[in-house]
Amino acid sequence: MPNDLAKLQRSPREVARWQQAQQMVLGERHASALTNYRELVKRFPGVAQLWFELGIAAAGQLDFVAAELAFRQAETLAPKDVSLLVLLAQQYQRLRKLDQARACLERAVAADPTSIHARLSLAAWFERERRLDAAWVCVEACLARHPQNAQVRCVQALLLQRQGKLAEAETLLRDIIQSGGGDSNVKFSSRHLLGVVLDESGRPAEAIRWLLEAKNLARQMNNTARMEQDYDRAAFRRRNLLATLTPEVVRRWRAEAPATPLGRGLALLGGHPRSGTTLLEQILGAHPGVLAFDESEAFAHQIWNELAPMNAPQALKLDALDGLPVSHRAGLRSRYFKSLLREAPGEPTAQVLLDKNPSPTAALHLWLRVFPELKVIIALRDPRDVVLSCFFQNLMLTPTNANFLTLERTAIHYADLMDVWLRFRELGGFDWIETRYEDVVCNLEAEGRRVTEFLGLAWHPDQANHSATAANKFVFSPTYAAATQPVHQRAVGRWQRYAEALAPIQEKLAPYCKAFGYDV
Repeated sequence: MPNDLAKLQRSPREVARWQQAQQMVLGERHASALTNYRELVKRFPGVAQLWFELGIAAAGQLDFVAAELAFRQAETLAPKDVSLLVLLAQQYQRLRKLDQARACLERAVAADPTSIHARLSLAAWFERERRLDAAWVCVEACLARHPQNAQVRCVQALLLQRQGKLAEAETLLRDIIQSGGGDSNVKFSSRHLLGVVLDESGRPAEAIRWLLEAKNLARQMNNTARMEQDYDRAAFRRRNLLATLTPEVVRRWRAEAPATPLGRGLALLGGHPRSGTTLLEQILGAHPGVLAFDESEAFAHQIWNELAPMNAPQALKLDALDGLPVSHRAGLRSRYFKSLLREAPGEPTAQVLLDKNPSPTAALHLWLRVFPELKVIIALRDPRDVVLSCFFQNLMLTPTNANFLTLERTAIHYADLMDVWLRFRELGGFDWIETRYEDVVCNLEAEGRRVTEFLGLAWHPDQANHSATAANKFVFSPTYAAATQPVHQRAVGRWQRYAEALAPIQEKLAPYCKAFGYDV
């Protein structure tokens, strides 16, 4: 078996099969990929990478047992491979197997205590769990061996910022930037984090300057023009489809709800990112009758990517969506729930399943076609605060997130997504409610009670103490760091400190301020 990789590499035919399987996974053709991988591991059982990729394909096919077995086999074959262990941790995190993910990172550090990659990966995990002391230990161990490493020092600055030591974080970040050390990612991250630190220090003019410099660097480092083109094409297609949708069609979809009910309610908590969805999910999820899912990939992978993938050669037309066979819709529903419930051990007893994920609001037409009984909660917030907050996020680049590299594109994204909601609000024919972030932070119980009752539940005392519940949860949202903080009103009207920077997009956002009841 130790020579299996060499044998594989000497066979052009098998290498081609491997490459084909990899392309199938990228194209989300997981069933076909699994067939190839299973043949490959029969012939070359000692190749850890094959087992790892087989696990990814199995997870994509929702065979979570096979995925875990494959991942374990990959680790058994390469127990000292730090890079593989970190990749395995990422896959376990996607499967919501958090203990396994953390254990993989700890084994990576044990396999090579000198590895910066291993220790910083574990530090990032601890920081995500809000275990800042444990993260600091990892960083100190790296600094003991690599005191001037720019990547390590950048993580050190992040932990200082998380601890509220803003002056120390600022000094360190300025030193990293001045030294010119680190790769392009460090140069971006250090500038971006300095912008965040300066914002928290009450220096908005300096903050926006460093943030703009960081975003410009990101545009130079990546083919963002291609990403924007892909996004714009998908948004154009969606607008065309929604323009042809009628109230009669939506009502008919509602009437076509499956004869066999779920046995529990299903609700989407959507809206635009940074509109308070995480806070509201924590409040609703603290109710014992609600099983809340934070940033689940179930809808995107099982429904959105199948019916309307961004890079599809042709646009989805209304007649095709309207004519979706009952059997096809039933299959989509089944796969969605299997994917969603993978992180809920046993049979859920909650009365309501709450899928909190703002971005899939753009696919509300797909939600309502497959789940016509869906209850829809739309979180609103002053559009100017939303755009500013999105611009302050440091997110992995995708065609959607590439919009957040300029304020102008962020405003375009806001308009694109909220136009979907405004169109459906106009169409009607389904159960929906709007809730404003400003109302939640002003009177949590009053607004929380109103939304809870929309779900058919009575307010529960645990919801008032939602932050205590959140303290025991791993938060997948990019706003995880704020999830356990007490509710406050400091972010209300934050945009006013950045009015000069936002001036060029105020006209673009004005109609949405009016539509959602915010003063212009």
